Amino acid sequence: MIGRSVLKSVIQKSTHAQRLYRLYKRRFQNQYYPQWQKIIDAEPTTWKEAKTQAKNGPRILLATSAGGHPSSAIMDSFLAAALTLRGGHVSFLLCDSFLPACQMVEIALMRPATMIRTGPQSYFCRGCYERAGTIYDPLELPILKYSEHVSAEELRETEHLVSTTPLDDIESYVIDGVAVGEHAMAGALRYFARSTLEDLPHAEEVLKSYFKAALLTVYAVTHIIRTYRIDTVCVNHGIYVPHGLVAEVARSINCRLVAWNVAYRKRSFIFSHGETYHHTLMTEPVSEWEGMHWSEKKEIEILDYLRSRRRGGRDWIVFQAKNAQDDLTEIAKDIPGIDFSRPCIGMLTNVAWDAQLHYPANAFPNMIDWVIKTIDYFRTRTDLQLIIRVHPAEISGDIKSNQPILNEIYHTFPNLPSNIFVIPPDQAISTYAITEACNAVIIYGTKTGVELTSLGIPVIVAGEAWIRNKGVTTDAESEEHYYQILDQLPHSSRMSEKTTTRARKYAYHFFFRRMIPVSQMESTGREPQFRINCKTLSDLMPGRSKGLDVICEGILTGSPFVYPSETY
Repeated sequence: MIGRSVLKSVIQKSTHAQRLYRLYKRRFQNQYYPQWQKIIDAEPTTWKEAKTQAKNGPRILLATSAGGHPSSAIMDSFLAAALTLRGGHVSFLLCDSFLPACQMVEIALMRPATMIRTGPQSYFCRGCYERAGTIYDPLELPILKYSEHVSAEELRETEHLVSTTPLDDIESYVIDGVAVGEHAMAGALRYFARSTLEDLPHAEEVLKSYFKAALLTVYAVTHIIRTYRIDTVCVNHGIYVPHGLVAEVARSINCRLVAWNVAYRKRSFIFSHGETYHHTLMTEPVSEWEGMHWSEKKEIEILDYLRSRRRGGRDWIVFQAKNAQDDLTEIAKDIPGIDFSRPCIGMLTNVAWDAQLHYPANAFPNMIDWVIKTIDYFRTRTDLQLIIRVHPAEISGDIKSNQPILNEIYHTFPNLPSNIFVIPPDQAISTYAITEACNAVIIYGTKTGVELTSLGIPVIVAGEAWIRNKGVTTDAESEEHYYQILDQLPHSSRMSEKTTTRARKYAYHFFFRRMIPVSQMESTGREPQFRINCKTLSDLMPGRSKGLDVICEGILTGSPFVYPSETY
């Protein structure tokens, strides 16, 4: 089986990238693609009648766009079938080799000079569109194309804007209330796997490619929503190019938006109304969970799951090494100079480039600025030991970071003070063991804050972590406020029992209620991450899966995407 990392290496070295990409596509097609034709053929009358009845139902656009995305086309076809069976009038949206840049393109797969010269069309586009078409065609539902919904005048206007907009103005560029530039910049940063474009060869041309793609997406999606009178747009992630612009357009013209993403627990997904889950999980009202009846059974259940996360046995998204060392005595041997008998403060970083969108609650302009200024602060706090755990996803994630935090740290501090220690991303040391030995832990955006507070460990939030605003962490509202919080360290005790219980209630809500299980999905252990496990349309009918019912009802009616795990 050809793995993705192997594919990347081959594409970089080979002059036959298109042929290899199609080979890669075919190798995965038979094994993991949903067999919709067989499923429909088992109950042809059911599907025909469902489509007929759905013609007058709520109009739903599944805006897959990037058909080659490992998971999106599979999930969207699954949603299309389930929604049609519930009366939804479904159509798909695909890019047909139209956009000059998108989230399918990464620097590890296509070098900047090639991307600028040929765009993604030379490597990805044909296989990308064909892949989704192969999955969607048996459903015989409408497939809308980007190229057919942008006028000649809009193409000329796009070229004019790209050529005349100053580079420094692109990131802040807004058209009709749509933050085109912000998502263009996020797309370019994701492409380079860096948090800044400074001093990067071809950065200007790449950013302009994403800017052009963002503008074209805005024009196409605006026309589609209005022409086909779309009631709800459903899109993966809701950020980057093109999905971020799809979401922006839907909001700007008051079309209901649903964003989804694969969750951490196996066979589960996160769905959000109105915007990406990056935002909704920060702003979700606490009333969604704080009044939930709490019991010893629920507490045992959530703590048992959190313990499993140390090794990832119940998750299909895992970053920490399975053999990570969790014995403090042994860990101390790997971190020369550390003394766990003295007060330790943990610091957990994120991947620098990931989801670089505007978050008004941030106390710092970006994560790297936070890291450098925090180290500078702790240089004078010799009474404390700062342990910086670099996120393992810098090297284990799908897109490896081209801006390692270690480089940023040692560029500014060639010789770290003796009370500051850094654990590299590839060092097999348990993050959980380290943080449990700490007096408090400082985070920027990691979801680990949800877990740590459930263990009673005080957490300080400097960025856009999902645990912010839940009444269980100390949230920095500004840089000055952040330093005032640090001045109070070390804490005299762990979190109170009352606050820890509140944190566990939120953890239960986060992992068991917001992460919606879908029984018809199963893990593949590779890409694509999951496949559909059903043999007939009856398997998708209402009542067969409570999780699928919650998702479909949310898309069709706007009801909350909350799975009532406490009742099961």
